[in-house]
Amino acid sequence: MPDAIPPDSPATNALPADALSIDALPISDCLDELTSALAQAQSVVLQAPPGAGKTTGIPPALLNSNAVGDGKTLLIQPRRIAARAAASRLAAAMDCRVGDTVGYHVRFDKRYGKDTRLISMTTGMLLRRMQSDPFLENVSCVVLDEFHERSLEIDLALGMLQRVRTSLRPELRLLVMSATLSPEPIAQFLGDAHTMISKGRSFPVDVRYSKQISQEPVEQKIIHTLPKVLEQTTGHVLVFLPGVGEINRTQRAISSCSWSDNFQILRLYGDLPAKDQDEVLRDSKTRRVILSTNVAETSLTIPGVTGVIDSGLVRTMQMDSQIGLPKLQLEPISQASAEQRAGRAGRTSPGLCYRLWPLAVHRARPSKDTPEITRCDFASALLMLSVWGERDVFDFPWLTPPTTSSVKNAENLLKQLSAIDSEGRITKQGRHMASLPIHPRLARFMLEAETLKIVEEAALAVALLTERDPLRGVPSQSTVIHDCDLSDKVERVKTILSDQHSPHRQSPAIKNTKRIAEQIQKATRRRADTVPTTSPNVTTDHPLQRALLSAFPDRVAKRRDDDPRKGVMVGGRGVRQSKRSAAIRGDLFLCLDIDSQGKEASVHLASGLRRDWLDPNLLREIDEPCFNTDLSAVVARRRTYFADLLLSETPIGCQPDEETAAILTKHARQNMELCFPRNKKTNQFIERVRFLTHHMPELEIPDLDSQSIDEALVELCKTRTSFTELTKAPWLDHLRCRYQYDQMRLIDLHAPVAMTVPSGNEHSISYEQGKPPRMEIRIQELFGWKQTPQVATRVPIQLHLLGPNHRPQQITDDLANFWSETYLHVRKELRRRYPKHHWPEDPLNATPTRNGLKPKS
Repeated sequence: MPDAIPPDSPATNALPADALSIDALPISDCLDELTSALAQAQSVVLQAPPGAGKTTGIPPALLNSNAVGDGKTLLIQPRRIAARAAASRLAAAMDCRVGDTVGYHVRFDKRYGKDTRLISMTTGMLLRRMQSDPFLENVSCVVLDEFHERSLEIDLALGMLQRVRTSLRPELRLLVMSATLSPEPIAQFLGDAHTMISKGRSFPVDVRYSKQISQEPVEQKIIHTLPKVLEQTTGHVLVFLPGVGEINRTQRAISSCSWSDNFQILRLYGDLPAKDQDEVLRDSKTRRVILSTNVAETSLTIPGVTGVIDSGLVRTMQMDSQIGLPKLQLEPISQASAEQRAGRAGRTSPGLCYRLWPLAVHRARPSKDTPEITRCDFASALLMLSVWGERDVFDFPWLTPPTTSSVKNAENLLKQLSAIDSEGRITKQGRHMASLPIHPRLARFMLEAETLKIVEEAALAVALLTERDPLRGVPSQSTVIHDCDLSDKVERVKTILSDQHSPHRQSPAIKNTKRIAEQIQKATRRRADTVPTTSPNVTTDHPLQRALLSAFPDRVAKRRDDDPRKGVMVGGRGVRQSKRSAAIRGDLFLCLDIDSQGKEASVHLASGLRRDWLDPNLLREIDEPCFNTDLSAVVARRRTYFADLLLSETPIGCQPDEETAAILTKHARQNMELCFPRNKKTNQFIERVRFLTHHMPELEIPDLDSQSIDEALVELCKTRTSFTELTKAPWLDHLRCRYQYDQMRLIDLHAPVAMTVPSGNEHSISYEQGKPPRMEIRIQELFGWKQTPQVATRVPIQLHLLGPNHRPQQITDDLANFWSETYLHVRKELRRRYPKHHWPEDPLNATPTRNGLKPKS
């Protein structure tokens, strides 16, 4: 049965039947070729510039031909307003009521029946239909309009349609229409597509640019430009602005001008009530200035527009790569979007377009829009793919594949929401979530609210989260509620709605919030009616906050000890609550409305929570070692985490294991001067080996380089936890173990630790790198040695000959020369100062003494 159509529904008679002449549209010249190509090739890619009449002219031609068969034709539009407007205009052209031959289907609203042949629907509705009807039974043709917008949903729809056509329904016709994109890449992607290019707009548009860049607010630029456009054109003026805020400010600015009485000011944006949207799309003899977002870029036809003022700005949803939070970002439009906007002025007569930026700036702008799939939240798309049974996202037929990071973020979120399992398979709960026409996060919230029996409050909370705040600008309300706990805002709105005498009850924002909430309630209850529930009646305290936690597990934050308004959120991002927020009790809170720009994300809307509400499946307790810089040691903490957010920790004993060894090794490498022993034997051994490898490479003794020492460090760290223990470790034993017995014998032979001198004493030898080997010794101990001792078979030892005061009196590596040339001079001086010491005239034949004193008779 078709949905009931109220007699006074604006959608039933938005335009008179004689308002259109399809034969007069530029697209009419290629309709025969188009229908013939669809009949033969099954898929066609059409490029038709703005004003060609593709949305108005092509669907009736398809219905009137045999090219697409007897099934339904789906006309896919990127926005609700465009889908409804296209249905109204096509119904008028075909002289029928909306809901009969032509209908529409948008979120929370539909007008079509079993006899409807053409359904204008949003991309989202097509994707949801394919969840329950993946083969598109009784559909013979799908038309993807405005494909140049490259939304994530339309890319997803194209891939799914291509999969259906290539594997299940090769007879399904597909028509892809774009105003600016080249058809060849899309045709190549589709494989068998026929490409066509249609003529452009019906009338020329005179495009003018600003002479220079202006720093004025956009509303001031508009009121400076608007009088010129009104004077130079006779029709309506369409002004493109980036958002509702700019629209409202511009409306106030124009209304304050004395010349604003000569025309009507209308607004146009996606969340505007349907009757107000329809009013803009009706023809009017009263001159109008229409302030619009980019919704008017698409297939909307606003009758009588001959002038356009383009701010050149748009707000697009971007993703914060650090924590995966979506944010609206103001940015300049592309050249392709500017062309689309200018084309609105040339639909019915020659037009004029003022661009509020210089020509040089325009030439530097990107030629086309970036596909949304490269910058947008991927959770909804991944949930749909999971419902369809897709296991490998990158195996899906994408015109432009998603980024790896966006897929990973979406997978993590859906797992946290229990929508998919650890293997990526859709869960029962995930299927229920996919049945609701809202983001997976909010769908999870509504399912939990259904269990907790708070669907009405939760639906209102969803409306507050997704729509413009209805409490902003309400003078009678305290500013505290604007950034406080969401449950407080829900109660305030409920109070306004229940108070018949409240002056704010009829405000557009409050009414829109109520409308969205009622639609979400209806969708949730419709799902509940079709899915048997075994949920018991659950009574609990703070049900709304608990339901929010189920939907925002990745937004849990823990307060910092030094500042209760600052915290750390799951994912590691620092957050800062508004000074006006009331949700400051307890050490945990939810971040619901976040501006993620800046070093710390600003939390405009928070909700308090308690630790015992946390999902036990996401809690984990682990014993975790870490390095304490004050102690220069690895210590252990027993830490409790929610996801990756540290909730608490307590110290525990630390035992050496693989993990502690890795931590100690890492920090020891950065501070080797604090870890390596300072004992003489270890350092001397390293110096001896390095000396020998340099002077006798023929022995092939492995060097003790930094890698060798690092290998010893790794071994020693396996049984230790601190720098102190490392300095006391047997480094020398570990280093000596690198060498075989024969190699150690050669090291000891050619680079001995010490040498026995004529006095019978042993004196150590220094092998300091970059210097000759050195020995410090009393002169009296060398009596009888004629030649300088050597190491490594040929390297003389540098002798530091000490006097009785233990200071060097001579440094030489030629002992024979010292005895013959220098000794007598040294003897003469030192004999006078140290008469008790042994100073023979003939040192080569004298008896050496251990202590330097004269030998006893």
